[in-house]
Formats: sequence, C-alpha cells, structure tokens
Amino acid sequence: MKKINCILLIDDNIDDNEYHEIIIQQAGVCNLVRTAKNGIEGLQYIQNAAKPGMEQEYPKANLIFLDINMPKMNGFEFLEAYHKLDNSLKAEIVICMLTTSLNPDDHKAAMDINEINEFQRKPLTVEMLNEIMEKYFKEE
Repeated sequence: MKKINCILLIDDNIDDNEYHEIIIQQAGVCNLVRTAKNGIEGLQYIQNAAKPGMEQEYPKANLIFLDINMPKMNGFEFLEAYHKLDNSLKAEIVICMLTTSLNPDDHKAAMDINEINEFQRKPLTVEMLNEIMEKYFKEE
C-alpha cells in the first residue's frame, strides 16, 4: 500500500484527535498527522500549505478527516468555503467526513457534496483507514 505524506484531522474533540492519531500511527499509512480544531483552522491550514516556504510547518494534506459538529465553522460550512477555493489548493485531497452523527440527513447531505469522498462513523479504525487507503491511494 502506498504511504501518503500528511493526514489532516479537522475536529474540535481533542480526545478523538488523539485517539485517531494513534490509529493512524498504528496503521503506518502516513508520515505526518496535523490537526485543526474547526473549519476555519482547517481552511487556514490548506491555504498556508500552498504558500511558498510553508511546506515544513504546513505540509499539504493528502487525506482530510472532517467532523460535522464543531464550533465557529462546522463541517458543512467548511465544505461550502472549501468548494470556493482555487482548484490548485484542492488537488489530490481526499475528504472523508468522520462523525458521530447518526442522522441520515447528514449522510445524504454529505454524499450530495462533490468534494466528499467518504462518510464514516467515528471512531476511526485501522480497518477503515486501510480500506480508504486501498480505495484512494493505490500504488501505481
């Protein structure tokens, strides 16, 4: 399986982020894990990653795990703003909505958004992560 450089967790729950970082490390699928506490920080991260000289501090994310319910800017608001970003900022980023929401309307709304590749329920597991990696990051 191909190893990617960076996974970005956009989630306000510190415990979930710590747990998901452990799962990602156990799976050994990426070099770096970065976190953003809400959609605003997530957008700033993506924009900073594209700035010259910022690659060390903000490596470009290959995979984003996005929560729905967050303060300041929730997952759907993030996606609305993300959609408006220049395509060069979004190139080759896979977005997986990772949420505790059991609301079928959230699932339907997410899957109607072009930028969403996956909709999964928390917690992230090694098996879930490996399936995503196999599906979107196959070695060529």
